[in-house]
Amino acid sequence: MGVTMKEVAKLAGVGVGTVSRVLNNGSVKSKTRVKVEEAMKVLNYQPNYYARGLKTNRTYSIALILPSIWHPFFAEFAFYVEHYLEERDYKLFLCNSNGHAQKEQEYIQMVKQNKVDGIIGITYSDIDEYISSNLPFVSIDRYFTEDVIYVTSDSQQGGQLAATELIKRGCKELAYIGGYQLTPNETKNRRKSFMAECATRKVTCHSLNMLEPLTHTRESIKEFLEANPGIDGIFTINDSMAMDVCETIESIGKKVPDDIQVIGYDGQRDRDGQPYLVSTIAQPIELMAKTAVDLLLGVINEEEVPNRTVLPVTFGEGWSTKTLLQ
Repeated sequence: MGVTMKEVAKLAGVGVGTVSRVLNNGSVKSKTRVKVEEAMKVLNYQPNYYARGLKTNRTYSIALILPSIWHPFFAEFAFYVEHYLEERDYKLFLCNSNGHAQKEQEYIQMVKQNKVDGIIGITYSDIDEYISSNLPFVSIDRYFTEDVIYVTSDSQQGGQLAATELIKRGCKELAYIGGYQLTPNETKNRRKSFMAECATRKVTCHSLNMLEPLTHTRESIKEFLEANPGIDGIFTINDSMAMDVCETIESIGKKVPDDIQVIGYDGQRDRDGQPYLVSTIAQPIELMAKTAVDLLLGVINEEEVPNRTVLPVTFGEGWSTKTLLQ
């Protein structure tokens, strides 16, 4: 037989209810929590999550819907979501939808069938009719018809910051290059605020805004650049697009950043502590993940949480822009 909660409580000198609150991240004095955790370690206590789930009518698992696990931003976001769920004794169920609405609908049904306790979702599919305000669901970047809780980086600030940084580095003719979806989401503000900032500063700005799913992307970028040879600064919807733009610039005989400077959006790195893959508007990926976890567990625990959380972005200097002289 395994060690019981009663045995842990006896060794720690507390009641069984206190042990239960520690396991469920309830309100417990820090000294008491340390005593209980030490008793668990001494006795090698392993919580019975199945029995715990039956008692509380929970699975202690959360689904994370991602459009693609290949995308570095989504992969890093998933890493931190799992980390912060683990701190709260929850397990992660990773759902790679590949942008298919049918798969995302099936994942949403998992909540309704009590297979998971809630969902954190990055989705651009047409699933609005399946998302309701009483569903334990936290969205990233996207809002829905009903008041669904969502977390986003400040795309408006990001677009303004990208224009400012390019202009500071001497760019005279700017451009935005990106893709967009028909579904409403905050990422569209990146283009809007970038172009608005250019207009405010009376700087010429062009736009290549392509409807997703994208096809023949580099050919479209090449045609756009050849049609607008004066462009010397570009802001893109994300870092992956920025890297495509940089390679296309090189293919037409120009140099990055000498001839054209490029800023992406996301803050992608090969791994933690490494330089940015390109100059970028960096999202606070870890904070976004932690906030999403905190909000979702708050909803599950029937707490009041804000519907919209906007987190600040920063400029991350990489190789694709010129270094400012001090």
